[in-house]
Amino acid sequence: MTEPQHEERPHPPGPSLYPIAFAAGVACILVGLIVNPTLIAPIGAAIAVVFGFLWARDATMEYRRVPEPIEPERREVPVKAEAPAIPAHRGGAAMPEPEPGERFPRSKFLEASTLGLGAVIGGLVTVPAIGFMVVPAYVKQGYPSVDLGPLENFTEGKWFVTSFFQHPDAGEVSRRTAYIRNNGSLDGKPSFTIISNRCAHLGCPVQPNGPVQDDQKKVVKGEHGQRVTMIPAIPAGGFGCPCHGGQYDPEGNRTAGPPVRGLDRYDYEIKNGRLWLLKPYSVTTVVGQGKDARIHKYKLTGPGEHVDGWEQILYPLQPPH
Repeated sequence: MTEPQHEERPHPPGPSLYPIAFAAGVACILVGLIVNPTLIAPIGAAIAVVFGFLWARDATMEYRRVPEPIEPERREVPVKAEAPAIPAHRGGAAMPEPEPGERFPRSKFLEASTLGLGAVIGGLVTVPAIGFMVVPAYVKQGYPSVDLGPLENFTEGKWFVTSFFQHPDAGEVSRRTAYIRNNGSLDGKPSFTIISNRCAHLGCPVQPNGPVQDDQKKVVKGEHGQRVTMIPAIPAGGFGCPCHGGQYDPEGNRTAGPPVRGLDRYDYEIKNGRLWLLKPYSVTTVVGQGKDARIHKYKLTGPGEHVDGWEQILYPLQPPH
């Protein structure tokens, strides 16, 4: 089939001044609305209507013509001689099967490369940011051992309000308070009760329900210069939270108010005749008193969280301490 001649193609409409006149009419309308809406604007509207109509008629002239009749093309069909089919056992070898097409078309390769490069760039941008937000909660966390001083500072059977810095480099924000009682000897080893002052409701500092002997306060230094403040107290009525009224007995068991469990406690060890404070842990209840107490001990959790029962599944996982 031959390429159609240029003269057979439909001709686009020739250049015309109607669009320019139509635009001038619109401009006249806009200017007239500001200068003289009663005279200039109507003139511009008339110009725009007239030349818009002429422009539309000129542009649709080819579509409004009556199409000329076209004679159908007639060709004679050549007569082909019919030949008998070649038997299957004769003739040349059959055509080999065509090779499969491209397994990985260029478009697929470019698509995968673009997506992969985008993923790499997105990872390079987001991973460091997320890392700086999340990783600090899991790295270099914990509770360093604190030297609370010689054992002779803790009189047997007497409570002490003991304040110390958990991270001395951080200053006052790391100050913690624990209530410590020397229970005497158990199986030939010193026994201590060390209760945290963090309320198990919302974390407010609980206070002894009894006199605190501030006049007998003393400051001792730990092995590494750690300053530890010790104030004798008589929490005969246990401990109470001034924020929401939580009440605990002298062993830290909840007796009233909104707390969901007992007060947290600290592990401890004795080294070279000195008392060292270790990691805290959560407690549900304590059965018994002093060195004979049986403590229901659990992993440290936040204030207001249950540590046993089905309620514990409702709280988020704690980062490692």
